[in-house]
Amino acid sequence: MDIELLKRIIITNRQRIKEIPVTHRNYQLDDNMNYVFTGIRQSGKTYLMYQRIQEILKHGVDINSIVYVNFDDERLIGFSAADFDAILQAHYQLNEQKPILFLDEIQNIPSWEKFARRMANEKYRVYITGSNAKMLSSEFATVLGGRYQTVNIYPYSFCEFLAANKYSLGENWQYDDETVNGVRRLLSSYFYNGGFPECLVAAQKREWLSTLFKKMLLGDIVARYKVKNVNAMSFLVKKLSESVKQPISCTKLAQLVSSLGEKVQVNTLIDYLRFLEESWIVIPIKNFASRFVEREGLKKYYFCDNGILNLFLLDGNTSLLENIVAANLKRRYGDDVYFYRKNVEVDFYLPLRSELIQVSYSINDEETKRREMDALLKTADFLENNSLTIITMNEEDVIEKKGKQIKVLPLWKWLLAE
Repeated sequence: MDIELLKRIIITNRQRIKEIPVTHRNYQLDDNMNYVFTGIRQSGKTYLMYQRIQEILKHGVDINSIVYVNFDDERLIGFSAADFDAILQAHYQLNEQKPILFLDEIQNIPSWEKFARRMANEKYRVYITGSNAKMLSSEFATVLGGRYQTVNIYPYSFCEFLAANKYSLGENWQYDDETVNGVRRLLSSYFYNGGFPECLVAAQKREWLSTLFKKMLLGDIVARYKVKNVNAMSFLVKKLSESVKQPISCTKLAQLVSSLGEKVQVNTLIDYLRFLEESWIVIPIKNFASRFVEREGLKKYYFCDNGILNLFLLDGNTSLLENIVAANLKRRYGDDVYFYRKNVEVDFYLPLRSELIQVSYSINDEETKRREMDALLKTADFLENNSLTIITMNEEDVIEKKGKQIKVLPLWKWLLAE
């Protein structure tokens, strides 16, 4: 690798990044840890790196110790694991300070994890991004040896979405009708178009999202995993979008895809689901109440972002509402998110928080209200849960029943209660 080229890349990036405007993302990072940022394409991993660089510069770190390299840079075509040392050589020829390494889209370089481990062993501070969840497989985790902390980066939360739209919430804002109405107007865009940072500034948001999804499907899945039956993969995504909210088995999904004229075996479909998960397009949630085999086999599948899901729906408000709750729960609580289904079904169960959540577009209808409350109360009695919530689109209430309190929250208020 050309050392002089790497020097130019390092110097150019130092000057550029310190001036790039960023929307603050609410991720708490330890100055003494090494990190791997991973998540769906276009979720903002690179800009979180920019944010981190700007933060440490404000804390007095010399900019000449910053080494940022993006492996999507076309000038680095042909870069291999053997070239990583050339980055260090280029830096040390520029100055003698020990660098802080920011290695963006590193999954493009085979065997990157061996270099990452060596840098950690030699006490370098390292930040890494990658779009492929396979980076976090047990194989890579073993090689990295616990020397890196993983942070899953999602598209904007609603709080971040408001900040990116330059919409600030003052003290006691929830009691100001004008501010609340403004929040609700912005919620409509977030609800239908999702929270991908670049989508905010796209004039034609649906077209932008459609193009992004095609890149994910053809680049992140079909090309990477050498998928032969592209139609079956496309039909699978369509059926998953239609099945949001419903627990479904791999066998049933294979039957649904095959019914569209693309015969697919269950084992092949299991692989396709794994590809969608590893590319962060879909999020599986397991049934807490099932036996182990059923917990693995019968899952709910949600989409990482409402904007992608909405590409496949017509009049899908109820699905979009539950999906946005699922994605935000996964962002907040990671693996501590389940649904509960045993004689009665509750949409979400957070065992570590002892919390049960139902999602209903509206509970103005008395039968719907009774059904949602009964499911919560029956499950709460069995699990001894204390926190019961119904999330609706617009309604708010506090219901006292059978000695328990059920909070009814509109989506906008729940999203902002981070």
